[in-house]
Amino acid sequence: MNAATGLTARPAWRALQQHFTTLRATHLRDLFAADPRRGERFTAEGAGWYLDYSKNRIDQETRRLLVALARECGVEERREAMWRGERINVTEHRPVLHVALRAPRAAKIVVDGTDVVAEVHAVLERMGAFAERVRGGAWTGHTGRRIRNVVNIGIGGSDLGPQMAYEALRRYSARELRFRFVSNVDGTDFCEAVQDLDPAETLFVVCSKTFTTLETLANARAARTWLLAALGDTDAVRRHFVAVSTNASEVAKFGIDPDNMFGFWDWVGGRYSLDSAIGLSTMLAVGPEPFREFLAGFHAMDEHFRSAPFERNLPVLLALLTVWYVNFFDATSIAILPYDQYLQRFPAYLQQLTMESNGKQVTRDGARVGYATGPVYFGEPGTNGQHSFYQLLHQGTSLVPCDFIGFCRSLNPLGDQHDLLMANLFAQSEALAFGKTESEVRAEGVPERLVPHRCFDGNRPSNVLLADALTPQTLGALVALYEHSVFVQGCIWDVNSFDQWGVELGKQLAARIAPELTTTAPLAHDSSTNALIARYRRRRLPAGTLATQ
Repeated sequence: MNAATGLTARPAWRALQQHFTTLRATHLRDLFAADPRRGERFTAEGAGWYLDYSKNRIDQETRRLLVALARECGVEERREAMWRGERINVTEHRPVLHVALRAPRAAKIVVDGTDVVAEVHAVLERMGAFAERVRGGAWTGHTGRRIRNVVNIGIGGSDLGPQMAYEALRRYSARELRFRFVSNVDGTDFCEAVQDLDPAETLFVVCSKTFTTLETLANARAARTWLLAALGDTDAVRRHFVAVSTNASEVAKFGIDPDNMFGFWDWVGGRYSLDSAIGLSTMLAVGPEPFREFLAGFHAMDEHFRSAPFERNLPVLLALLTVWYVNFFDATSIAILPYDQYLQRFPAYLQQLTMESNGKQVTRDGARVGYATGPVYFGEPGTNGQHSFYQLLHQGTSLVPCDFIGFCRSLNPLGDQHDLLMANLFAQSEALAFGKTESEVRAEGVPERLVPHRCFDGNRPSNVLLADALTPQTLGALVALYEHSVFVQGCIWDVNSFDQWGVELGKQLAARIAPELTTTAPLAHDSSTNALIARYRRRRLPAGTLATQ
């Protein structure tokens, strides 16, 4: 079977194509009318999360065929290979073992003769001891003053993960500590983050596996300069910087005590690293015990993914629905709509997890795919998004499947506002599914000329994910749910979900262009890039000069 056409030649795929021709014109109104218990039949539950996927353009035969496709694509075998520590990241010849980061102490996962679970818990213990010292005031800055500010410096998964988790768990965080996150190489990001901070009370957590990441090291050097300008003594670096890295020599060269380096492993991908030492700033915010509850939530979803039948398996169902819409309905984007302000950074976090993982154009064997792969993910918290892009969701010409995420209990009950919030979530899902017909609009007395403008086609699919409350455990389970959904999608599309070569070319060209911006040397790019660099050279200001016009 040719790798590029293997998926579309599978019996389940061909059966789905035939099935799609019979179902594509069926409206959700008809599906619900035909089965009064549909809203109960198309549900699943696991690890504290309840999934209602009844408002999708599927029937029981669709589900059966999609599950058959997952099995034909070897999802079960690939899942177990991941747990065994096999090198399923084929282009980098690495295991993929983020599941080991949240495995209980008694578990055992051996890679190259080493029990990695024991190593994970050794790092967790060091993180916990350090977090307790900072939170309790025993760890002080160079002048003996207590640490009151923590600045996480990273990029990609080393920023998006910790920042999302901090915002999501802010209700549980130590309010006497302030947390900032710096990732952009744009100097504005760093300058604004430290604008109102006292260097004597500030701790920097520098997150870089290799300790060579361009943006992270640029910001770390800026932080070092900022600190020393105030404190004067290079020894201060040892009390105000810690590292999350694997490169002890570069960490020491920077001035950070290697004893204050928290390691992780090459089998931890950046976008899967939140529950490794990359989560140190999260642990500093909420404390070691809530962080362990966070890991327990991940593990609970891991166990659900590994044990639940595909027909009731939350990550598998979400993945199969994504494949259904991307490959059969030609959907190119998916909206992530959390109805909880604490999850304001969750869509941004998922953008990297999903699009860096499955935005691929070749199979694991290197053959060009002959079908669509990863869609664009986007979103905003409800109800903000309703006043932004929901117009397109309801009446636009593009089909955008939606995931609504909500909680039965608010962490900040304020009058009836949580009821109003959740009423909006349920209403939006209902409106997308069923719309409003011309006859219904006319029955409201709408003038005829406005009838076309007031109609909603409906038949727009959505999932609703509900948990009782946003806790460290439910957050961990939610992240793991999408991690495993991405994994299943990658198995079906036969892509390597664990490399990211697509980010390299731009970085390589940037490294070439950067020194050219401050010289008059001849340029050898295309005519557009040459003209842009030339204009920048003429108009750039000397370093440190404030632009006033």
